[in-house]
Amino acid sequence: MTPVTVAEIEAAIRNVPDFPKPGIQFKDITPVLADARLFRGVIDQMLDGVTPGSVDKIIGIDARGFIFGAAAAVQLGVGFVPVRKKGKLPWATHEQSYDLEYGSNTVAIHVDAVSPGERVLLLDDLLATGGTAAAAMNLLERLGAQVIGVTFLIELKFLQGRARLEGHPVRSLISY
Repeated sequence: MTPVTVAEIEAAIRNVPDFPKPGIQFKDITPVLADARLFRGVIDQMLDGVTPGSVDKIIGIDARGFIFGAAAAVQLGVGFVPVRKKGKLPWATHEQSYDLEYGSNTVAIHVDAVSPGERVLLLDDLLATGGTAAAAMNLLERLGAQVIGVTFLIELKFLQGRARLEGHPVRSLISY
């Protein structure tokens, strides 16, 4: 199979104006997901430089991070851990509230999702203000995990979310 380029992935991302509210330019990744070759290429590129054995678990953030995280975990042969919105996990959780570009939210993780010292890679579709990823990293660090990196498909650089993730390696495949 021919390797997928970032330009091919970017060309498939659809811009949806005024969603979910006026003034927001939503980046729709569903065309990428619908194309098996592009989807596989995204996972390959998100895992570029990650070798089997260097990560114990992949963490995905609700909801589109689940798509990338689960696929990446299968590819690496490691476990997948969801960071979900408050009230969606069925067992004992730690929670963290945060602000995002158009509101606020709370995320949660099971108290036994990762063990102290486990090396984790956090994957999500979009870095905007960085609130969601920073909240997820706070939860992981409370559990004693070692966050070895954070990888996004898309970064909205003008929102400067990377600043909230200082001290952790951050990668984005596409920047706007």
